[in-house]
Amino acid sequence: MNKRYTVDLTSLMRLYETNYAKLLPLLPRNDEVGDTQVYLVCDDAYQLKIIESTRYTTVVTLGLVDIDRVADYLAPLLTVRLYHDAKVAEVCAAQQISRLKPIYDYPNLRMHQKNEKHQVNLFLGDWLKHCLRHGLSKQSVC
Repeated sequence: MNKRYTVDLTSLMRLYETNYAKLLPLLPRNDEVGDTQVYLVCDDAYQLKIIESTRYTTVVTLGLVDIDRVADYLAPLLTVRLYHDAKVAEVCAAQQISRLKPIYDYPNLRMHQKNEKHQVNLFLGDWLKHCLRHGLSKQSVC
């Protein structure tokens, strides 16, 4: 008998809080639409760009700057919403998925995992941890 996947809300909220704390110091100094911050990691440049800014939320994109070097579907691209009042950050879109559902039936036409939303938020957390651990900055860390 297949057990239906259920969202572990406590774990997911803890992940959102951790991602918020990791992402905050990497954001551009100003919280204005269009502001960007570029970081170099070895031969790759990644850009954080503010695409929406309101009193309680900020939406940023995180992606590879020089996407001509890799196929579109391999270039990392995340859209993340930061909720400043709750101090959480949630991945809203990733790669070709414009809106992530909390749960997907499986199998499905696009072959999303049952917990796709949780997985992309884990990916964001791992990526931010890597960047912070290896001194991500405007200077190359290689």
